[in-house]
Amino acid sequence: MNEEANIQTVAEAINKIGVAFDEYKKTNDARLDAIKKGASTESLDAKLAKMDQHIDALTDAKARIERIETKLARPGAYGEQQAGETREAEEYKRAVLNWIRSPSDSERKNAVHAARKELEAKSTAVVTSTGSAGGYALPEQIERAIARLSVNISPIRQISTVRMVGTTDYKELFDTNGAGFEWIGETDTRNQTNTPDLAEVAPTFGMASAKPQASEESLDDLFFNVEDWLIQSAAETIAAGEGAAFVSGNGTKKPTGFLAGPTPVTTVDSSRAFGTLQYVAGGNASTMPTTLDTFLDIIYSLRARYRNNAQWVTNKLIIAALRKYKEATTNAYMWAGPVAAGAPSTFFGFPIVEAEDMPAVAANAFPVAFGDFREGYLIVDRVGMRITRDEITTPGYVKFYVRKRVGGKIRNSQAIKLLKIATT
Repeated sequence: MNEEANIQTVAEAINKIGVAFDEYKKTNDARLDAIKKGASTESLDAKLAKMDQHIDALTDAKARIERIETKLARPGAYGEQQAGETREAEEYKRAVLNWIRSPSDSERKNAVHAARKELEAKSTAVVTSTGSAGGYALPEQIERAIARLSVNISPIRQISTVRMVGTTDYKELFDTNGAGFEWIGETDTRNQTNTPDLAEVAPTFGMASAKPQASEESLDDLFFNVEDWLIQSAAETIAAGEGAAFVSGNGTKKPTGFLAGPTPVTTVDSSRAFGTLQYVAGGNASTMPTTLDTFLDIIYSLRARYRNNAQWVTNKLIIAALRKYKEATTNAYMWAGPVAAGAPSTFFGFPIVEAEDMPAVAANAFPVAFGDFREGYLIVDRVGMRITRDEITTPGYVKFYVRKRVGGKIRNSQAIKLLKIATT
């Protein structure tokens, strides 16, 4: 029986994760005893691998229930007009969805143009339209829904600083050292303090494009929910592409990922170049660290101001490895399951964020990041999404190209630290 398929509530998932991890700890303790005795651990390793999959599945089930509860709690979840939406905005959305069902229908095209003009005339929204060649601007309600769902899917977007801008020529000035400071009396002479060092953060941009397609028959079906289909398809595709770029994008026609900046070094914050991350070597050439000291070094290489909001970012296989670490003196495990709805699993008491695009364990790889990503990484969205249709390329199907401009770059390189699989 698939236990995780029967989970109905977040509380039930949390309880099952706790029970499963208790069994996991017993099995891992038996594995450690076998290692000490020089006995084979093959069967215990296989059992732990199955337990890892089970805990991961329970964790995924918890996340799915939380997403459903969040969605149902939002205004407009049951299809009603959302508070604050104007009649013109609703009319434009309806016209665009009708056009999606029959993109070659000239009356529906004209209806989109008419709705656009009325919307621009009676609201502050700017909705550009150039017909079938350049596509149409997505209705604001659908754009917001895609953006919300992308946040749920993309882990780096959830934890980073996100700005909405009107141009790709966007830059931020970051104070690397802070302004000078002095104590003075009421009548003392004010001395000139040091000028702060300002560094420019200029995110690199790219066009994120999703290409959902539907059969002509489905679009003709009145029971086919075009809006939900478009939102779900576009959000999943865009979020997956963004997630990879925010981690390792090379900055060419895409964001610059936090692992794709200057080569990380061991140099401390006070003397390291701005924009370059610091790493801590794991001590082994091609495997994870064998002691907890490395993780403690990573934690305390981060300034206290960033530790308050710090999180581990890594992939599912590394999370499985983190479950096995225990403190030698107290015998306590450092990984812990979630304790409440919305709470993540933790390692050393710090939340764990699963990002499937983080590297696997390999020589010289950086499979684990730790830090305050709200401070450390910047994501920039250019306002506005567009949609273009194509019913020619694949006969019987209609493709829709949904696109947006998004950028990203390291914001504060002192706020993120890395684990490197290396001896030094």
